[in-house]
Amino acid sequence: MSKLDSQAGFHRDIYSVSRLNSEVRSVLEGSFPLLWVEGEISNLARPASGHIYFSLKDAQAQVRCAMFRMKRQHLRFQPENGLKVLIRARVGLYEGRGEFQLIAEHMEPAGEGDLRQAFDQLKQKLQTEGLFDTAQKRALPILPKRIGIITSPTGAAVQDVLTVLQRRFPAIPLLIFPVVVQGDEAAQSIINALKLAEKRQDCDLLILTRGGGSLEDLMAFNDEGVARTIHQLTIPLISAVGHEIDFTIADFVADQRAPTPSVAAELATPDSQELLDKLNMLQRRVTLGVTRKVKRLTELQQNLNQRLRRSHPGVRLQQQQQYLDELSMKLEHRTRGVISNKNSTLAIFATQLYAKTPIHKLSRNKELCTTLHNRLQRNIQTRLKGKQHDLGLAVGKLNTLSPLATLDRGYSITRLLPQKSVILDAAEITVGDNLETRIANGTLYSTVTSTSAKNQG
Repeated sequence: MSKLDSQAGFHRDIYSVSRLNSEVRSVLEGSFPLLWVEGEISNLARPASGHIYFSLKDAQAQVRCAMFRMKRQHLRFQPENGLKVLIRARVGLYEGRGEFQLIAEHMEPAGEGDLRQAFDQLKQKLQTEGLFDTAQKRALPILPKRIGIITSPTGAAVQDVLTVLQRRFPAIPLLIFPVVVQGDEAAQSIINALKLAEKRQDCDLLILTRGGGSLEDLMAFNDEGVARTIHQLTIPLISAVGHEIDFTIADFVADQRAPTPSVAAELATPDSQELLDKLNMLQRRVTLGVTRKVKRLTELQQNLNQRLRRSHPGVRLQQQQQYLDELSMKLEHRTRGVISNKNSTLAIFATQLYAKTPIHKLSRNKELCTTLHNRLQRNIQTRLKGKQHDLGLAVGKLNTLSPLATLDRGYSITRLLPQKSVILDAAEITVGDNLETRIANGTLYSTVTSTSAKNQG
């Protein structure tokens, strides 16, 4: 905004704060290309937005920095206070506070061992989450039905695995999942192969392998996505990455680690020759055991046959049959005697019962019952007639004394409502009272309009 200087007589250009900050930001961003800056992280903040804010410092100075979520999610390690890092950033200005700052596009641990730093941080993180717990490791099948090999189809590792598998147990079918094992696309290629094997479910054992290399060459096997995909598998997996001294995150998450691809093949399959030798040994032991068992049973059978011949039951059976016949005859004889005795006793009881039969006594009692019944009927009739005569006399006296008989002669009974008290004196009622009058053949209801005393006629 321009104003006229009242003293000097010329226009001066006055900046607002926001305008100043905006133009300074344009100057800064237009004056510097993308820079690589090295320093130590301090004042690190991680808000819920997913962005991170920190200061980058050295021994003499510090600068505020910001890294937004879309860039942060590509980091292979976790930034921490005190960590020395190398960032690639744009120079800018945060207009809201007028602060000079760097907008980080990329970050990596500074100096030698940056990959090792990222490896150690991821290892600690996954170990804390329980991805390395031995209790969650799946047992390898004793004799796999099919083995899936996840590796580069042109590398030396796959040849080592195939050679050992062919030597140890050539009858087991194999399925190779070709992947890229090095470079930016390697991690996603391995994840896709693992997910494909899980989806197909036609292998009951997987081998993840590649040959040796530097830590940078093996970074695909230190990828967090690869580790989590291995942890989610339902199929047991053997990890054989690099040489014997090489360890990757995949080795820790896998159900079993093999120091070399050849050892992985040995762990995956039994030795067919050893199995044949063991089978032959078991066959000989079974044959020997069966032969001994048959021999013992044959000897036992011979002993039993000899005892059977010495103790033939034919003679003893004849003796028992004769004894049974004797018992049968004795039983029959005793049964007939008992029946005869019971029949005699029954005849005596029948004669005594007949002599004491109640038929005659019953007939006499029946005649007596008839006589008593007739006498009772006569007495009842006589008493009933007497009571009826008494009742007639009482009814006559009652009718004589009943007020209802008075009503039949033309009189009435008047009562005051609602109390229903009988009115004996005209002075007991007033005009407007409701009355109920009982006559011989009904009831009348009325309202008093006037009254007169007895002495008034």
